[in-house]
Amino acid sequence: MRPKSRRLAVRKPNTSHPSVTIGLDVSDRWTHLCALDAEGQCIERMRVATRESALVEACAGYPRSRVVLEVGPHSPWVSRMLARLQYEVVVANPRRVKLIGRADRKTDRIDAETLARLGRMDPELLHPIAHRGEQAQKDLALLRVRDGLVRARTQLIQRGRGLAKALGVRLPASTATGFAKRVREAGSGDVFPGMEELLTAIEQLCVSIRKLEHEIERLGAERYPETRRLRQVAGVGPITSLAYVLTIEDPRRFARSRDVGAYLGLTPRQRESGEARPELAISKRGDEFMRRLLIEAAHYTLGPFGPDSELRRFGLRLVGQGGKRAKKRAVVAVARKLAVLLHRLWVTAEVYRPLQPAQRAA
Repeated sequence: MRPKSRRLAVRKPNTSHPSVTIGLDVSDRWTHLCALDAEGQCIERMRVATRESALVEACAGYPRSRVVLEVGPHSPWVSRMLARLQYEVVVANPRRVKLIGRADRKTDRIDAETLARLGRMDPELLHPIAHRGEQAQKDLALLRVRDGLVRARTQLIQRGRGLAKALGVRLPASTATGFAKRVREAGSGDVFPGMEELLTAIEQLCVSIRKLEHEIERLGAERYPETRRLRQVAGVGPITSLAYVLTIEDPRRFARSRDVGAYLGLTPRQRESGEARPELAISKRGDEFMRRLLIEAAHYTLGPFGPDSELRRFGLRLVGQGGKRAKKRAVVAVARKLAVLLHRLWVTAEVYRPLQPAQRAA
């Protein structure tokens, strides 16, 4: 049975309130709402079910108002739904809402009011984020499903090797796709009870992953032809190029290509004070999945199979500087440059040249 919406206070006027700010604390079952007038006085609180019809009804008395909510599992569809109804939607970056995460008194009711008050003062203080479109979100889900299956396959292979090692059996080295075949050929298919079922599950995952990879390649070729420009760069295949296009979605969002590095969390954090300028790690903001794909592409660029290019030479120079973390820093720096390069290729539609003519001659 669906939960019924329960209002904590009912005092909704019939006239329009363009200066009203609404804070929404959205959870899986319930959403708490707090509405503030232009003077910052609370004019209504309520609790409604987290359903489209209930949220539309709750906000109906305040058309074209500013609605503030925090990033969460439901924020993409809630923000799109309210934007279609011509509300001014502000999706707050949770890293910036310290008043909620570190508050001594934390309830959903208080959180909704805090969001409304922060949004009423200055939305830029919340560093608002823009969710991607619904179609892009659906297409990106295809990549994330494939990533989840790959991780599950890796865990099963590691589990099989660990259980066999405890019995004094070392399973043969192999690729993930050839693991089950190599184990059976080595006569280790029955090294412990359940081994055959584990191998069968790994084979089924391989089939599903291969099917998803064909679908990803088809999707990129038919719906997102701009991925072809990005795949000019060695190490950037159908998965990385499609993930990049879906994550950025609109390349014109960035005035400069170099801003993409910071957007994906590949630039160092800053904490300067006076003369102190400590070297800090990267911020790791933005999409973790996209950042991981760029790091993997950077590893390929610097690896033994990476072709000669300006990007590779830049990374190898950093590695040659030595130091404990030289290789790690080089990989991150190459990933950051790769993010900038892909954006540049996207907006200019230029032909990628791994090396400039003078470098090729040398």
